[in-house]
Amino acid sequence: MADISAKLVKDLRDKTGAGMMDCKKALKENDGDIEKSIEWLRQKGIASASKKEGRVAAEGIIGSYIHTGDRVGVLVEINCETDFVARRDEFKSLVRDVAMQIVACPNVEYVRVSDIPAEVSEKEKSIEMGRDDIANKPEAMREKIVEGRIQKRLKELSLMDQPFIKDQNISVEELIKQAVSKLGENIQVRRFARFVLGEGIEKEESNFAEEVAAQAGLNKKEEPAAAAEPKAESAPKKEKGKKKK
Repeated sequence: MADISAKLVKDLRDKTGAGMMDCKKALKENDGDIEKSIEWLRQKGIASASKKEGRVAAEGIIGSYIHTGDRVGVLVEINCETDFVARRDEFKSLVRDVAMQIVACPNVEYVRVSDIPAEVSEKEKSIEMGRDDIANKPEAMREKIVEGRIQKRLKELSLMDQPFIKDQNISVEELIKQAVSKLGENIQVRRFARFVLGEGIEKEESNFAEEVAAQAGLNKKEEPAAAAEPKAESAPKKEKGKKKK
């Protein structure tokens, strides 16, 4: 594999407008060949996408997807630059695909890693630093291992870092870049909301054995028998009187 220098990456970035990491990946895939790397980036829809990222995207649509069974649903807002693009079938299809992606990834909570609050990262670090499998390792090594685990965990929470459900060879971020290249406008996933039927509701739990017993009438407390009524006292017997003289 050819040595990929920083200058080579910069040259490719200047020619395509793609991100530094995308340029480096393209050069690695094509043994440092600039022209083949440009073609590779265009095929992936990455070339020129980065140049459009700074443009205002205030149009778009709010799409939805309800999963089979009507127990999980998603609303997602995806923005573009013009109403003309928002009405195109390709854009509507993209929105639906992203909504389906969110349903398929229940662990995803944020659009991108940069949206994740710092306290979430700190909490993950606290958890990882306390794991038994790294307790006896040197401090520097522990820090490196923990950092790698945190980055992996944060990507699990990020929508843009998920493999696209219809093509596992690309991420959702690459899917968006392909749409940017195809439609010619800046496209941004702004926000989403997931709805799970019954989520957050405390359900009453019942003991099955007790429930069966109740239906059979076996756990009814016997009512105390009514107190026996006192017997009526019999009238005193009359003594036989003496005969009158």
